[in-house]
Amino acid sequence: MADVLSQSQIDALLNSMQGGGAEDSASAEQKKAEKEYKKYDFFSPKKYTKDKLKMLRSIYDNYCRIAASQLNGLFHIASEVEVVGVEEQRYYEFGNALNETDVITLANIELQDGASNPPMVFHISPILMAAMIDRMLGGSGTDTQVDISYIYTDIELDLYAKIIRYLVAITKDVWANYTAIKAQFERVEDNPSMFQGISVDETVVIIMLHIQMGEVGGAMNICIPETLLSSIFEIIDKTKHLANKGMQAQRNNKDDILENIRESKMNVMAQLGVAQLSLDDVYNLHVGDVIDLNKPQNSLISLYVEGQPWFNGQLGVHNKNVAVKIEDRILRPKDEIMV
Repeated sequence: MADVLSQSQIDALLNSMQGGGAEDSASAEQKKAEKEYKKYDFFSPKKYTKDKLKMLRSIYDNYCRIAASQLNGLFHIASEVEVVGVEEQRYYEFGNALNETDVITLANIELQDGASNPPMVFHISPILMAAMIDRMLGGSGTDTQVDISYIYTDIELDLYAKIIRYLVAITKDVWANYTAIKAQFERVEDNPSMFQGISVDETVVIIMLHIQMGEVGGAMNICIPETLLSSIFEIIDKTKHLANKGMQAQRNNKDDILENIRESKMNVMAQLGVAQLSLDDVYNLHVGDVIDLNKPQNSLISLYVEGQPWFNGQLGVHNKNVAVKIEDRILRPKDEIMV
């Protein structure tokens, strides 16, 4: 005969089951809460603030718009490019994420100060690059069978370099609003582990892009070394400081100029009237002759300042000297518009 559980045993079993379920639920919530936090390495603190990273995202949003236009014209297919993220990490983390068969592109960046800087690194996923090469050769770009371990042929590497040159050249345009830089294609490196131009412990900023060309999509990463990026930000900050200083100096110069010209001497001429005489009349002028100025006796005369008519005045006497009393100002066409 089978054992029959008592009521107390049944209650104990139910309580244990309920308690275990609560523990599982609590454990699941705890694991979920732990995933929401990101480990921070205090031995290598972040070098760039959120404002700097936000500025980079804005710059490369503009890069995406130009790149999409370039891809549309180059491959004759509707393309979309967007920034997926901007992250700061160590270069060895970026290098470890690459496969041995991956290909990277090195671009020399020349800044205004002429200092030597490490190159900027570009990486495009093999799936996306294979679709680009296929379309360049006349294919549809959708029937390529490529995985992350794909090895490029020599011809494909040449085509790779030709395509990536367009994407490297855009760098100059997107930074133009902040500083003048020159980005020049250096070479394509088919073995990333052999590249020693950037220290493995150097901080880099990774611009992660997603490119969608028709039905094919893939990732493109731009790696900017901390040495290069710090030099760029230093030039930008210095340019802003000089611009602000120049504006202040310009305002001060204006005040100084106005103050200095206050003591300048200017010629003021009162014109009684204007008459036209023939050359024969002028030749026959003698002492005592009278020249008619064709103006009424008490009419206003014109007062000129440095050859420009400024006022109308009344001729008179002041302290036994001939003088002119200013009656009104002569308005020129420009003055009438301003009024």
